[in-house]
Formats: sequence, C-alpha cells, structure tokens
Amino acid sequence: MSKEQENPPGPSQDAVATDPNVDPETSEEKLKYPRSVFFIILNEFCERFSYYGIRTILVLYLRNKLYYSDDTSTVIYHVFSMLAYFFPLIGAMLADSLLGKFRTIFYVSIIYAIGQLVLTASAAPPLNLPDRTFALLGLLLIAIGTGGIKPCVAAFGGDQFLLPQQEKYLITFFSLFYFSINTGSLISTFLTPILREDVSCFGDNTCYSLAFFVPAVLMIFSIVIFLLGKPMYKIKSPQGNVVLEVGKCICHGIGNKWRSKKGEEKEYWLDHADDKYDPKFISDIRSALQVIKMFLPLPFFWALFDQQGSRWTIQATRMDGQIGSFLLKPDQMQVVNPLLIIILIPIFETAIYPCLDKLRLVRTPLQKLTTGGLLAGIAFIISAVVELQLESTYPVLPSSGLAQIRVFNTLNCPIIMSVEDDSFVLDNLGVWENKYVEASGNVSLAYTANFAECSSLGVTDTLNGAVSGTISGTEATATSWVVTKDGISDSYVDSVSKTTSGDPAVRALVYLNASLGDKANLSFIENSKTALSLEVSSSFNATDLTELDPGVYDIYLNETLVESSVVLKLGGIYTVTAYVNDLSSATANTTTITEPNSMHMLWLLPQYIVITLGEVMFSITGLEFAFTQAPVSMKALLQACWLLTVAFGNLIVVIVAEIAFFDSQAYEFFLFAGLMFVDMLIFGILAWFYKYVEIPEDENGEFPNGDIVLNEKSGTTNPSFKGDDSK
Repeated sequence: MSKEQENPPGPSQDAVATDPNVDPETSEEKLKYPRSVFFIILNEFCERFSYYGIRTILVLYLRNKLYYSDDTSTVIYHVFSMLAYFFPLIGAMLADSLLGKFRTIFYVSIIYAIGQLVLTASAAPPLNLPDRTFALLGLLLIAIGTGGIKPCVAAFGGDQFLLPQQEKYLITFFSLFYFSINTGSLISTFLTPILREDVSCFGDNTCYSLAFFVPAVLMIFSIVIFLLGKPMYKIKSPQGNVVLEVGKCICHGIGNKWRSKKGEEKEYWLDHADDKYDPKFISDIRSALQVIKMFLPLPFFWALFDQQGSRWTIQATRMDGQIGSFLLKPDQMQVVNPLLIIILIPIFETAIYPCLDKLRLVRTPLQKLTTGGLLAGIAFIISAVVELQLESTYPVLPSSGLAQIRVFNTLNCPIIMSVEDDSFVLDNLGVWENKYVEASGNVSLAYTANFAECSSLGVTDTLNGAVSGTISGTEATATSWVVTKDGISDSYVDSVSKTTSGDPAVRALVYLNASLGDKANLSFIENSKTALSLEVSSSFNATDLTELDPGVYDIYLNETLVESSVVLKLGGIYTVTAYVNDLSSATANTTTITEPNSMHMLWLLPQYIVITLGEVMFSITGLEFAFTQAPVSMKALLQACWLLTVAFGNLIVVIVAEIAFFDSQAYEFFLFAGLMFVDMLIFGILAWFYKYVEIPEDENGEFPNGDIVLNEKSGTTNPSFKGDDSK
C-alpha cells in the first residue's frame, strides 16, 4: 500500500520552500541533514509494527476467541481494512484544511492508541467486558487512527527538507522511511503470532491480550517519540485541500451544465465551471479524470491481495507447520510477503525489467499493471488447487441424513462384538466407529457383546457372557458410547471437527476404581512441564474436549506413567481411554478420532510468491502511473483515489463472502481468479486506447511537495517529479 501526500490546489500552494537564486549543487553541501526526520522514522516503525501486529492475528482472534464463523471473520477483517483506506480522505482534509499535518498526526494517533487499548481489553477475560462490542469498537478507532495519519506522516517528513537543494537528502529519508515500514512489518508479523500462541495467560493456552497489548505499547511509544521531535520540526499551516476543491468544481460544473440553455455547448462538460474556476485548474481535473477512469478496474487486485490476512490465513490453520523442531504458525505465513518484497524489488529493477525491455515485453506502466493483475489471478488459481488437495484431508462430519456412532472400550481386555450386521473385536482400550449410519431423526442399533476375556478384571458375572442391547444416535450428530465394567450404558455427544485454532484437542475417557478415591488427574507432560491436566472422578468420567499445543507428551495419572511419547499434531482430535483398577496396573491408549493436518503449510509458498511478484509490478507501477500522468495540482487527488481502490477492493471481498456463492472455499478462489482475469481484460482494453501524457520535468519551474510519494509495501520513492515513468 502507500503512504502518500495530500496537497492543496494551485501553483502557489503546491510549491515547497525554494530559493531559485541558489545553486542546488553548491548549497546542498552547506545544508545539514534535518535531524527531525529521525523522530518521524522511528515513529513510523512503531506505528507500522503496531498496525501489522494487530492485522496479522486479527482474523484468528475473530474466529477462535470471539467465535465468529469463517465468513463473518473474513467480512469483519475486510471491513476493517476498507475503513483503514477510506479514512485517509478524512485525515488529508483535516491536515490540509483545518489542523495541519503535525496536529492531525498527534490527535489521530491518540484515537489510534485508545482503539488498541480497547481491543486489548476485549481480549482480557478478567475484565469481563462484552468482548465482541469492545473488539469492534477498538477496530473502528484503529481504522480511524491508521487511516487518518496515513496521508500525513511521509508528507510531514518531506516538509522537513528544503527543495530542490536537499533532494538527495530527501531520497535518503524515504529509503530509511521504507526500511522502517518493512522492518516494523516483518518483526511484528513474526512476533505477534508467537505472543498469542506460545504465551499462556488467564488460564488459557493462548494470550491474545498480550499480543494486542505489545502493539498498543509501541503505538503509545510512537506518540511520545513524535512529540519529542517537536522543537526541531518545520510545521506548516494548513492551506486548503485539493480533494475538496476538485469535488466543488465538479459539482459546480455539473450544476451549470444541467442549467445551461440549449445550444450553449462546450468542448468538455467540466468547462461549464469556468465561470468560477480557473481554466488551468479545470484542465488539470480533466487530465486527472482520465487517470481515474483507468483506476476503475483496479480494486479487484486488492480484493485478491488482502485475502492473505483472511482466507489464506484460515487456509493455513488447516495445514501442518512443523519444520524440524520449529512450528510455523498459520498467521506467520504472512511474513513471506514483506520478506519477498525486500528481495524482489532490487531483482526487478536490476534484472527482470531490463530483460523485459530488451525483449520489448511489458514495457509500459499499463502493461506492468495488467501483468501484475494477471499474476494475482494465477496466485488464486494456485490457492484453489491447494485448497482442493486440502479438502481431501478434511474430517468426515455428521451431516443431514447420516449419524456417526462410536464405541470406546475403557477395559484392558478385548470384547467380541457385533453392531447390526458388523461383527468385530473391540480391542483393549480401542474404538469402533461407523461414520455413515443412515438416520432420520434418531436411530437405534442392536448390538451383542461378549466379555469372556474380561473375567480377570473383576467384571461382574452378568457381563462375563454375551450381553445384548441397543445403542442410539441422532441425525447430523456424532454420538460416542463407552464400555465400562458396567457394560455399555454411558454415552455423550462427540465433536470430530478440527479446532478453529488448528491446535490438537484431547478428551479423556477414564474408568477409575472407586477405591482410588473420588478424583485423580490425568496430566500431559512435555519436557518435564505439565501442559494440560484433566480431572477425572470416580467410576466413569468423560472429560470435555480440550485444546493444547502440538507436541510429544507423556501421560500420567497422578504420579503414574500410563502412556509415553504420545504425538499430538496440528488439527488432530484425540481420545485417551484409560483403565485404572489400581495405580500399579493403570494403562491408557490414545486414539485418533480426526486425522491431524497432513498437508504442509509450505505448499502455500507458491501462491505467496506469485502474488508478491504481482504486487511489485502492480503497486509500485500504479503509483508511478498515477503521479506521472497527473498534473502537479492533481497529484493529491490521484493519491486519494489510489487509496480508495484498496478500500473498494476490500468491499468486494465483503460482498462475495456475504453472498457465499459456494460451500467450497476452492470454488470461491476460482471465482476470484476468474473475476481477476475478466477485470484485467477490461483494463487491457482501456489501456489500449489510453494516450500517455508527457509531463514536463518541472511544472511552473518548481519542485512540488505533492510529488513526494512512498509506496508503503515497496518503499520506493516516486520519480514523477523527474518526468520518468519507468523505474
């Protein structure tokens, strides 16, 4: 994305402080590098750390802790992103028309920090707040904050330089600014998933409150840093807003055209505003509108790109992230994008673009934009293919017309059984299951069981021989029955779907001899540390299904080891059956009910690589195109429209997720890819008829402040002030 500058209209307002009588080559050596910009750079690092830290884990928080569905979590995530790219319009207007950049950054940053604290509070159970309400309020305040300062910070940094005398210094500043953005993004994208997953707090095995609080602290720190630099800043007064002026001019032109008499024709409809607005300003708007027309298809790219933090992260939760002893977390996959950006930009500049130029391929900005969009579509085809392979690993869930029935054996002896027409031996501490029992409402199945092999366990005489009875189930429900010393009399509704967090989950079925006391603890111990302790009571006990981190565990009943080296993997659902007549003979067996994730998370790398290739060609080139093709007075308007393409792109995702065309996520990915290809076809047709405008090297003989542009994700400064539309 981009941090851009909003500028007021008119040549007198666009000009930065310059001295035409001073030779830039000789005066540059005498001017010291403004130290104030280092406060701005450090402020930007903290703010970007804060924003990306929150966004990285947001969709998992919405789904795993606030218990929104996948679709609703996706909608909230993209509404948040949409607002974050809508509020820059408000921030720019405040800065240019009312408060100025310094006060806008300061005041809006306070709103930003409050929003983060509210979001943190929503994730802290001891506060007992309405978590959904506080989370949504916090996200709204954060969107206002990050959006409001977005058009101001980079531009405020540019204000600290005297141009054109310090043009080289300015380029260095934006390089440092770019480095701070990507460093903050990289560190927070990697770190916040660790804080949420590897730290336990408030009795939970995750700690979202800490993962949100650390970015909040960084945001507060960024405000302090920003204020500390105030004595050194060059602070300019607000001078009016070009976006507002353009809107007024267009409305005035439309109104005059509507009221104009027949025969009163003008060359262009906006010329009807010439009674109030300068013809040069009208001509500039006309040129800008030609570029805006080219922007119309571009939101589709951002609709695909921003799903890295929503759909693709949810996709990663269903995959295996184990790499040796390191566990890659689903939200950490997002670190691939900024890391690849840093690697790919110099490769494109020094190798790929020169080669394409020699081959006379993909040379113009619009060709690069089209190629970038097509690459995004290809990335979604790859993600759809991955999803199709992933769907084959999904568990069989209870569905309409079918019931699932399982029978667990808590006895350390085999039982010869038959259920309806299925005869089998139910092994010691084993399980029998039928995932496809036809059912309409409730269903009953007749069984027989022979306990002859269990006489040594003190099973009552009535169970020594064959017994018979019925076990029941319910349509679209998984029902589990349990064999104990008292026969098959206990049952519970089971859960066989993978956890929303992706972590494994376990349930214990323990038959505890009453002589051992009323209670005991079944503990899962890894590296001498207790990861989970389940309380079991006398006689038979079925515990709740409980999540824990993946790993290799030894299982103890009180102090007695009952099973060793049990591997619990991501996505797996496990049931531990244990027979405890006395602690010396206690034994257990762990059964896999739902197979763990088997497809590795690194299979997502191709789609991340391809969409990042697309981003380099699309995002950087888009800004260059907008700012080289627009007159100086309209550069702020084009920046605002560029940000709106991001906002509308997220709106497209919201609409598609809400309509829910398909049950299969793979088909939705194919839909987005198809829409992207059609969109790029339309864009290609528009590009074919577009006539490039040659922008003079220096309009009005001045170096316009509006030309200072930074691409947030790529960090490249825009060379539009040099009249160069190729990088």
